[in-house]
Amino acid sequence: MERKNGSGPITVATAAPMRKRRLNTVAALCTLLFLGACQTADSYFVLPENQQGLQTVDALTRNDPNAAMGAREHPNILKTYGGQYRDPQVEKLVARIAGALTAVSENPQQTYRITILNSPTINAFALPGGYLYVTRGLLALATDASEVAAVLSHEMAHVTANHGIERQRREEAEAISNQVVAEVLPDSAQAQKIAARGKLRLAAFSRQQELEADAIGIRMLSEAGYDPHAAARFLRSMAAFAAYESASADGESSLDFLSSHPSTPQRIQLAEDQADQYAKKDGAGEIGSEYFLNGINGMLFGPNPEDGYIRDRNFYHPELKIAFQVPPGFVMTDKANSVVATGPNNVAIRFDGVKADGRRNLEDYIQSGWVTGLDPSTVRAMTIGGLPAANARANAGEWQFDVTVIRSGGDIYRLLTATPRGNTNLEEIASSVRSSFHKMTPEEIASVQPLRVRLVEVQPGDTVASMAARMMGTNRKLELFQILNALPAGASLSVGQKVKIVSQ
Repeated sequence: MERKNGSGPITVATAAPMRKRRLNTVAALCTLLFLGACQTADSYFVLPENQQGLQTVDALTRNDPNAAMGAREHPNILKTYGGQYRDPQVEKLVARIAGALTAVSENPQQTYRITILNSPTINAFALPGGYLYVTRGLLALATDASEVAAVLSHEMAHVTANHGIERQRREEAEAISNQVVAEVLPDSAQAQKIAARGKLRLAAFSRQQELEADAIGIRMLSEAGYDPHAAARFLRSMAAFAAYESASADGESSLDFLSSHPSTPQRIQLAEDQADQYAKKDGAGEIGSEYFLNGINGMLFGPNPEDGYIRDRNFYHPELKIAFQVPPGFVMTDKANSVVATGPNNVAIRFDGVKADGRRNLEDYIQSGWVTGLDPSTVRAMTIGGLPAANARANAGEWQFDVTVIRSGGDIYRLLTATPRGNTNLEEIASSVRSSFHKMTPEEIASVQPLRVRLVEVQPGDTVASMAARMMGTNRKLELFQILNALPAGASLSVGQKVKIVSQ
């Protein structure tokens, strides 16, 4: 979990209508802090042209005039997505898949710089000049090499078709047009209509680019010897995971890919129809299940270890040596800079940390202006888990808040609990969480390890339910097990079958 200096003011947001109260409780807590992007080192691997010797990045840029845009944006991509995921086994797997596609691309001379992003989100995208990105979250969702090939071929198609360059030109043209209109028709309804039409034109252009990339990618799949139906198959898996994510504690999906690559039934059907044509001509194609599963066996799953671990109702941060627990019925979600838990009756809890920066008096800190709606008469000093702490109440709009701060060494940790006004359980819930906060023992630290994708073989007597029971890091074990293994409801397992689970 990244920690930022808490120097700016913090506003307790007022909630929106009742039907959105659960999400807005989380939103109210999330607006309490200013968040920052993490810093990571730049690292990558380059897929050589026709597999003949490694290409240097300088050569990549020199040989492709469009690479300047990719080079400019690359550091920002790394910051946004947690840097590169470094695992030679996984890198070799992705290079093997991409290498087969390069030879059948629209431009076989194009060199690609492929980065596996250290992010649990499910995403893949391309920048001009051959910069390709795929997250480890996407690799964990795939069940075979052909599905990853479907994603990479789609992104390669964007590069060879110069979609990024064309979109930039269109966006620049629309921006100039909007500026001219704004000067001629300032603050008018007509200007707003013209701007809206421009956004619709860009959206339609983007949809057309996606369909074009689909068609090129499916052709590449078939010509590279992969199953052309993998594109539609993986779109269905991503849609299933999107539904799983949308039902999570805060309703916030991490499936970034579908935000820019919409998975509509019509689009899936088009992909199926195109795949049928190639399958009839070239045969079924390879799916590459065994070597793919072996390649991702042991890959990190879920949030990065430096952000701490969620295990059922418990949060552990071995690096910071702290832990706490939320009450029964609450579900925790790890954000980039905080941990958020939501529970019954629209109650939400947020945990984060800031640098103490020499602050000693926590009663003064809690009143230093970072919480609006604070009731000064409620500020009190206390001790939590042997550590100095302070507590207070705040009110804003339809919400009431319990604010607890705890100092450990050079850090101040903040526990914020929000309930609708009139909820009489605020003190009970907040007290339960703060009393559970403690410094981890060496035994606790040793017992908590990162979650990873584990490949296991089905034994006699194993069932979908018994395999799903071995999953860790989720309270919806059966559902996630079925999605990660692309198992429809009612499916059974065969002895000797290889399946993915998530465990330490």
